[in-house]
Amino acid sequence: MFSAFAGVNMPSFQFIHTGDIHLDSPLKGLSGQEGLAAERIRTATRTAFEDLVTYAIDGQVAFMVIAGDLYDGDWRDFQTGLFFVRQMGRLRAANVPAFVLHGNHDAESQITKRLTLPDNVHVFRYRKPQTFKLDDRRVALHGQSFRMQATTDNLAEAYPPPVKGYFNIGVLHTALGGTNGPHENYAPCTLDELVNKGYDYWALAHVHQGGLLHENPHVVFCGNLQGRHIREAGPQSAQLITVQDGALHGIEPLYTDVARWMHVDVPVGGCARFGDVIDQIKCSINEATKTAQGRLLACRIQLSGATDLHGELLASAPQLLAEARAAALGLGEEVAWIERVVNATASATTASIQPDPGVINDLNVLLAQAADDPDLRAEIANDLGDLIRKLPHDAALDIEDRLLEAAISKDFGAVIEQAAAYLSARLTAERR
Repeated sequence: MFSAFAGVNMPSFQFIHTGDIHLDSPLKGLSGQEGLAAERIRTATRTAFEDLVTYAIDGQVAFMVIAGDLYDGDWRDFQTGLFFVRQMGRLRAANVPAFVLHGNHDAESQITKRLTLPDNVHVFRYRKPQTFKLDDRRVALHGQSFRMQATTDNLAEAYPPPVKGYFNIGVLHTALGGTNGPHENYAPCTLDELVNKGYDYWALAHVHQGGLLHENPHVVFCGNLQGRHIREAGPQSAQLITVQDGALHGIEPLYTDVARWMHVDVPVGGCARFGDVIDQIKCSINEATKTAQGRLLACRIQLSGATDLHGELLASAPQLLAEARAAALGLGEEVAWIERVVNATASATTASIQPDPGVINDLNVLLAQAADDPDLRAEIANDLGDLIRKLPHDAALDIEDRLLEAAISKDFGAVIEQAAAYLSARLTAERR
């Protein structure tokens, strides 16, 4: 392929591409939680970014690109912004410039609009695309910030042509047509449009699952720097880009995440006693910590399998969560933290509701008939309708819980069935 840098002596350098940092984002499941693990998760977004800045300084990178969503909305506490200024001050002392583009969450933030940043920080304007040039590196960076959260215009369309003889980087906060998961389709564009722009590298953010979408030119989502909930499970990173002789030479993930989210499946089909389930939870947590690569494991436990303990487990949700968190603490204060225990077991018997003498049996019969009662289903639909409509967008996506999933999908027969199993289990447990 023809090189625009033929006959030109080009310097070699590295730069960091990051985004979706969401500083001080409120992390779920921490209400009322105390201890070192909970505090570590609370400060995880800050620590991950601070560690990334440390890497930039120690690794002597040429510059850092932040492709949007540095903040997490309209924060009123200036400490969030002051933390960022402090980190940029560290970069300034090391002669490392930073190029910042504001994404949809930044557009909500009052801090973004008010704080004065160090002179090594260059923020892309929002009125039209802007180009910053580093003449000593022969680098040109093109980008446009979001003016408002719901930016649905194709911003990339107006990005300027590449600067000849320079390594051209397009910085863009985009859902890329909305084809990359449950993200609002902000700044929509197509992959072909980016590829044909003539740039050498596209530094994208907004889609939290990082990935290389195209090579030569390279189109890359950096991914979010630190997972904030179970939907951001697995390793999270920034990208370290190496440029040699004016061409991209390599991409390497930089893992600075502090807490690593993970789903931990606990099969309990072979458990005969409640205590066996607790032992299985302990064993599964211990095994999962080995894959966290020395980071704090933040996990959701899911009990699975067909078991005669199904009803007892339904009725023991608070105890199961307490036992799981005790098991995590038993490994050390900063080894593992349990966000939730989800019961996805099924009854090992053929009938979902077992007959039982006396009042419990009468209740079971009534509940079994209730699932087919159109009047009751209509009443439940009416009662739950307002509640479901008020759910935040994130909560509506987070439907691992069977009862919540049934309610959101308006499967009210399943809602009654789940409630029946729970009531039966609680009454049975109280009779023992």
